[in-house]
Amino acid sequence: MDYFQNMPLHSRVWIYQSDRELNDKEEAEIKIKTQDFIYQWTSHRSKMNACIDVFYKFFVVIAVDEQTAPASGCGIDKSVHFIQQLEKDYSIKLLNRTLIAYKKKDNILSCSLIEFEKLIESGIIDENTIVFNNLVNTTAQIKSSWQIPLKKSWHSKFLPHKNILY
Repeated sequence: MDYFQNMPLHSRVWIYQSDRELNDKEEAEIKIKTQDFIYQWTSHRSKMNACIDVFYKFFVVIAVDEQTAPASGCGIDKSVHFIQQLEKDYSIKLLNRTLIAYKKKDNILSCSLIEFEKLIESGIIDENTIVFNNLVNTTAQIKSSWQIPLKKSWHSKFLPHKNILY
């Protein structure tokens, strides 16, 4: 999160959620690899004002200040190839967009959409459960609406609808 403190609030973000929690060694190694990648990352030969960090041992988050150099197709392709290489190096899935992360007490848990629906049906997860909204687009949104109650997120569509009588 330290690197993100220096990024402008308008910086574009991409969040890649792991299918499992990273251990301390993996997290440290990935952080070193991200710094190496950032150092040489360009888009149309322009150096990117960017950062990548690992959050909560589950999320690899990329931020780019597109006012200094836009993240064009070739720049985005390079970042996706980097993420794919991390998947291979650590036997993790970061590009699986069907995973949902949520908080249970002080723990972060991850599950599939189908499992998430079952957890709601069983009452293990409710409208006040904190979920991670990986669809946020900016560093400002990371701070304001990445971790929010289920009832205020796109995940709320999985909540049972209450019949309201008029």
